[in-house]
Amino acid sequence: MTEEKPKDNVPDLENMIKDLSEYVQKKYGNKPIVNIAPAFSPPHSPPPPSKKDQEFKLEFNYTPKQVKEFLDRFVIKQEESKKVISIAVCDHYNHATHDLARKADYDYTKQNVVLVGPTGVGKTYLIKCIARLVGVPFVKADATKYSETGYVGKNVEDLVRELVQKADGNIKLAQYGIIYIDEVDKIASAFNISGRDVSGAGVQRNLLKLMEEAEVSLRDPMDISSQMEAVMEFQKGGKIKPKVINTRHILFIVSGGFAELAGIVKRRESRQAVGFGGHIGEKKQDHQYLQKAQTRDFIEYGLEPEFIGRLPVRVVCEKLDEKDLYHILTRSEGSIIKQYEAAFDAFGIKVAFTREGMREIAKLAGREETGARGLLTVCERILRDFKYELPSTKIKRFSVNKHLVKNPRAALKKILHDPRSADDSDVRASVNRFEKYFLKAHQLKITFTPEAILAARGQAEEADLPLEKFFSLLLKDYPYGLNLIKQHRGEQEFVITLEAVEKPGETLSEWIKKAYH
Repeated sequence: MTEEKPKDNVPDLENMIKDLSEYVQKKYGNKPIVNIAPAFSPPHSPPPPSKKDQEFKLEFNYTPKQVKEFLDRFVIKQEESKKVISIAVCDHYNHATHDLARKADYDYTKQNVVLVGPTGVGKTYLIKCIARLVGVPFVKADATKYSETGYVGKNVEDLVRELVQKADGNIKLAQYGIIYIDEVDKIASAFNISGRDVSGAGVQRNLLKLMEEAEVSLRDPMDISSQMEAVMEFQKGGKIKPKVINTRHILFIVSGGFAELAGIVKRRESRQAVGFGGHIGEKKQDHQYLQKAQTRDFIEYGLEPEFIGRLPVRVVCEKLDEKDLYHILTRSEGSIIKQYEAAFDAFGIKVAFTREGMREIAKLAGREETGARGLLTVCERILRDFKYELPSTKIKRFSVNKHLVKNPRAALKKILHDPRSADDSDVRASVNRFEKYFLKAHQLKITFTPEAILAARGQAEEADLPLEKFFSLLLKDYPYGLNLIKQHRGEQEFVITLEAVEKPGETLSEWIKKAYH
């Protein structure tokens, strides 16, 4: 059901300000009203000018490879997507830099981007990382919350105003920000709708001017508090100074699942194959069809031709499998493992996630079919009771291994019933015995870090081995390697780190290389 458009007798901005000014003057006289200003907290009125407004200068000195290398640290998989976006970002901000220096003397078409892919593949995270690298404000919104100007609902210009808020009022910084609009596939025009489509095609039309170049007022004409601020400014100075932001260098990125798009491409290719000289090729997956999506396919889906035409860069993100989810846990600098380590550390509890434990988490997350979001769902489910119970005990360390992930209730019950199973006193005794044995047998002193002990303990439990036996197998090559270092550099004391436990062979080789070079 569409919203009714406001009546035509609603005054325009100029008349509204004039009426408000006359009312205030009649009510309070000519004395400027300054006492009521603090009572207003306008959601879209611009904050006071910032000193940074005068100091900001856009600096962008990255190559596409450097941008992708940065993204690789955080986003797993999506190799082609990261490559395409890196090129688009470099083109956009290199032009903005040249334009700022008045070196650009050519017409430039903005590299606005459309991201296509299922939920949880890292679309939002990808753009957040880009904004962090460039050092510009970032605004994210769902397209479904907006409607055509003049109708009930949010106005797309609010996104630009929010960008200024994110920049702490620094308009010069905000005008190089990134606006990311998710679920844009949900505002595709509905062919069966009767009347004006204010939340679909209407929103697309309103975005058109913003996506190229437009002047957006920082005072929302539909916000009474913003207009009251204008009235007070008019009373003080007799005129209203316009406050606007230009969208010329704001990068717009939209995304969506586009569930039926693959089918549209498939039907188009099938029709072409039936024609003269056509042939039926091998069966393709949805991802392969999406890679071949053309402008006409997006139009058939329901996007306005002018709208999709202003999104020249098309990126298709791949679905994540169990292996990818495991790599997100172990390789990404934004892994949620750090979040849970910090949560338990706040209570003085050290938690270690073993490799087998993380593999089991990834397996369960894959069944959720929500991409990387499934990792948080699974971790919260298995560790919720641990976060509730353990802070009230004296337990200071525990490991998230395969057995705990498979049966968290049984694992927690065991720990609470026998705190020694989670306490490291017995473990520390085993570690001390092995360190003494190693010194006596090889005349080399080794010391395990707490993180290494936690990881080794978890792996030993999974392998169903006593900790000392596990250490013997884990470090079987270390006596020879450490003796080489001792002979070359005279070192006799070594610290066994978490890396040595997780990658013993690679770590030892690296130590030897450093000793000889």
